[in-house]
Amino acid sequence: MNLSGHYADRVPDMETPRYAYFGPAGTFTEQALRSLPQAVGAEHVPCTTVSIALDKVRSGEVLGAVVPIENSVEGSVSVTLDELASGEPLLITREVTVPVTFSLVARDQRDLSEVKVVGTHPHAEAQTRSWVAQHLPGAIVVPAPSTAAAAAAIASGHTDWDAAICAPLAAEYYALTTLATGIGDNPDAQTRFVLVGRGGISVPPTGADKTTLVVYIRDDHAGALLELLEEFQLRGVNLTRIESRPTGVGLGKYCFSIDCEGHIEDERVGEALMGLKRSCADVRFLGSYPRVDGQSTPIKDGTSDDDFHDATAWLSRLRNAL
Repeated sequence: MNLSGHYADRVPDMETPRYAYFGPAGTFTEQALRSLPQAVGAEHVPCTTVSIALDKVRSGEVLGAVVPIENSVEGSVSVTLDELASGEPLLITREVTVPVTFSLVARDQRDLSEVKVVGTHPHAEAQTRSWVAQHLPGAIVVPAPSTAAAAAAIASGHTDWDAAICAPLAAEYYALTTLATGIGDNPDAQTRFVLVGRGGISVPPTGADKTTLVVYIRDDHAGALLELLEEFQLRGVNLTRIESRPTGVGLGKYCFSIDCEGHIEDERVGEALMGLKRSCADVRFLGSYPRVDGQSTPIKDGTSDDDFHDATAWLSRLRNAL
């Protein structure tokens, strides 16, 4: 498992830092990028897909990219998980969450009864379904590449849609008329985004960290998942997310995308990763970075760094005495 990757010598030569994001302009992803300190004064590069945004990082065209990875209502963003699990390795260096609020927008003011066709991203459609059914009965919702793309289509006038569902930022960006605000069915909805960069980036531990990795089991057998989980359980490492994703090499071939509490420099996390490396076909380390909520993880008795160091010293003394 090469933690440094092979990008350290490929730092892009640019006077103004450039960061890509899943665009177009006006998406929740751009809102997430704007909230990052390193993005202040930087050039923001919109990309039509998550894949293109991450490829720009791999090629060195940009310093990093912000992409969505998880939504509190719709779950994980599969395209981001799959892109990070394959191709040249990248590292997550930061996470950020953005409250998800939606607006119904149009080119001009109109009554809701006049809205018959609405464009939006499928995730936004799923999160506003009840509101649309109640306030726009009979309206047809058609898919768009993103909520901002739906807003852009309305602004251009090159569509037969009557309205779009998008983020308030998109309505502002495209100078659209807001017909209704706060139309989401879940007022507590959030989307989690990650800032992804190349290897060779060191993010020091803060005491409130998260580690992301992808694990490929060696062979499919009874108890394979349990064996994987035990590597974490035995060392007191809590998992905050685990899900299977197809590897693309055949039916029944899966890898596991995992978030766990702690930093790779924590002894308990490092030991768990070494255990996985010994027992699994491959382990892809995707970075250790500060938790966005800043919550420190309680450390189970016997799993602190001091506990591991004491155990190592004890074993060394036993071996030296032989």
